[in-house]
Amino acid sequence: MSHKNYVIGFPRIGEQRELKKVLEKYWAKETDFAEVKKVASELKARHWHYQKEAGIGFIASNDFSLYDNMLDTAVMLGAIPERFKGLQNEELYFAMARGNKDAVAMEMTKWFNTNYHYIVPELHPNDSYALDAGKVINDYKEAQAQGVTTKINLIGPLTFLGLSKRTDRGDTYELFGKILPLYEQLIKEIGTLDEEVFVQIDEPIFVKDIEPKHLSLIKPCYDALCNASDNVKIIVSTYFEHAVEATAVLVHTPVWGIGLDFLYGEKNFESLEAIAHSGKKLIAGVLDGRNIWKNDIDATVALLEKIAQVVNTSNIIVSTSSSLLHTPFTLKYEEKMDAEVKNWLSYAVEKLDELSLISKCFFGESLSEAETAALASNRAANKSRRNSVRIHDKAVQERTATISKWEREGVYEERINIQHDALKYQPLATTTIGSFPQTPKVRKARRDFKQGIIDEAAYVKAMRDYIDECVAFQEACGLEILVHGEPERNDMVEYFGEQLKGYGFSQNGWVQSYGSRCVKPPFIYGDISRPKPMTVEWITYAQSKTDKIMKGMLTGPVTILNWSFVRDDLPRSEVSKQIALAICDEVNDLQHAGIKIIQVDEAAFKEGYPLRNANIPEYENWAVRDFKLAVSSARKETQIHTHMCYSEFNDIIRTIEAMDADVISIETARSGNELLKIFAEVGYKQEVGPGVYDIHSPRIPSVEEIVAQIHKLLEVLPKEQLWINPDCGLKTRKWEEVKPSLENMVKAVQIVREELGA
Repeated sequence: MSHKNYVIGFPRIGEQRELKKVLEKYWAKETDFAEVKKVASELKARHWHYQKEAGIGFIASNDFSLYDNMLDTAVMLGAIPERFKGLQNEELYFAMARGNKDAVAMEMTKWFNTNYHYIVPELHPNDSYALDAGKVINDYKEAQAQGVTTKINLIGPLTFLGLSKRTDRGDTYELFGKILPLYEQLIKEIGTLDEEVFVQIDEPIFVKDIEPKHLSLIKPCYDALCNASDNVKIIVSTYFEHAVEATAVLVHTPVWGIGLDFLYGEKNFESLEAIAHSGKKLIAGVLDGRNIWKNDIDATVALLEKIAQVVNTSNIIVSTSSSLLHTPFTLKYEEKMDAEVKNWLSYAVEKLDELSLISKCFFGESLSEAETAALASNRAANKSRRNSVRIHDKAVQERTATISKWEREGVYEERINIQHDALKYQPLATTTIGSFPQTPKVRKARRDFKQGIIDEAAYVKAMRDYIDECVAFQEACGLEILVHGEPERNDMVEYFGEQLKGYGFSQNGWVQSYGSRCVKPPFIYGDISRPKPMTVEWITYAQSKTDKIMKGMLTGPVTILNWSFVRDDLPRSEVSKQIALAICDEVNDLQHAGIKIIQVDEAAFKEGYPLRNANIPEYENWAVRDFKLAVSSARKETQIHTHMCYSEFNDIIRTIEAMDADVISIETARSGNELLKIFAEVGYKQEVGPGVYDIHSPRIPSVEEIVAQIHKLLEVLPKEQLWINPDCGLKTRKWEEVKPSLENMVKAVQIVREELGA
């Protein structure tokens, strides 16, 4: 095995989402599990060969999963929740991931600060665990049969424990003594596979702020694992941030190598002296595993040379900064993308060639004619991107440099009195979060217009007809603040990105979000501006159909940023500021068109939080700044709402308060009143719309149930501070669920108002 370059992990969904398609056919009972296994084997073989042909030395096995690697690890360790006992094999595996008629699925949450979701293992002190190494061993042998020698990827024991939850709410690390022997047994079994086997143990938990008691587990853990087999060389891999504290311990264990991210964890430079002194291999993460820009090979070689001033070149292995799971698969299918913009991009398959070229340049190896041409092409592409007028817009740069008004006029207490006089809504005002069901008919009209099957007039008529239906239903139902239903919107970020200058879109830039679910994030390549109004025409049309207040619906700058691939030549805070100014213009146009309430959603505000506490204040400062900038054009009488998806708000309640929205709606239906109590405890002044029912479930809540929920809310906050709404948008639900649910919600409010004498 060449020890020159290294890929931490590779995407698995397939270049044309083959895994997604076969899984969904299997779940729909349109094919059998043998077909799933066949497709999985074909994909693994193809992915290994892509890497081998690109000249990658360290190629992973066991990075492939039919759903999720944390779920795989739970199954491997026998960490099976009681409700799934009795099931076996694929039935057990997919029931844990997706639930079945008898048992709810396991919880899912974000993998660190990425948009990938993992299944959260459930542990209990009374559980007995047992190793099943079948998948790990079989994947290695499968690769061998393909003529590829791999390293074996494992989720590390400390990360597994740190990201799991105990069903008795205790400390998961207390189960270390139960889990570690299984990992030792696993390393022993792996040691029988070959005379020398490399095992990558992923410990991304090391890049977070680690408590001393957990830090103290690193040395006994890795002393034990390294001593479990003489044939196994262990590499501990970290990514997404620095791991300085953990590295200081790891250098005193027998691990063969340590993987550090030098792109997203610059502080890792502080660990170089200790690594150099230990003589261990440094797997240097210098090729971006999380973004889509073509690597600047000269700059990356310079970065490696800086590392080599401290660590001996012979101990450096050139690596991706993280798994390539977080990037789209290949540019091969991007047939419609603008040629100049496409030349600035690199997806997972293209990054393999870049990695190979970087390692050759760094180690001073002679280049072939094709490689020399590739290097020249790389330099030209980077030069083109640096200098392109499509990237740099002087008007935008001048505007962001000369902002004089950063927030709206008037303190909240003054604004809310003016708004109550102007809007005249009652306590417990009813509304929805924004979207109504996207019916097959609506999606078809949008698709047909995009493909040129129908003209603009036919498309506009289809959208207006749907808006008419939405308005008529809301009026009949008795809702007080209406929405237009958003039929024209494909996605809450993509819709706005398509109308902003400086945004790009792909045909096939799919990235796995969880299981078979894929997303296609847009990308920001240049300075952002808004050539013309984006929502005014649709909202004002809807307002013309009713005497009730029609709410304008926008996505906030921080969410637009966090759900996109972002240019890497400007700080994220500067890009966010540009988006905020575009939204600010839209707010102004909406209010001048007569829209009195405007909702600026920040669904992904919490997702952007840094992994290290030390970096949180800086993020909060610019994220709050840009929300306030986005609504700074709003007059005192224009009411600004925002919506945040479910989050632990305890730690950021003061930040939410600082955003200074007049009304915030939040997901609380699943968490009872625990979330709302935080608002009361801090004396939160602004109005709040806690979700009174869970829209992620198809069930229809009864009037009595919603009445009871409103009473619970009134135990925490006064009626004057409360709005009543579902806990999220209704886009993914069916009308036959939505209509009775909203009718019941309105009836429940009428009952409670009568009880209160309102």
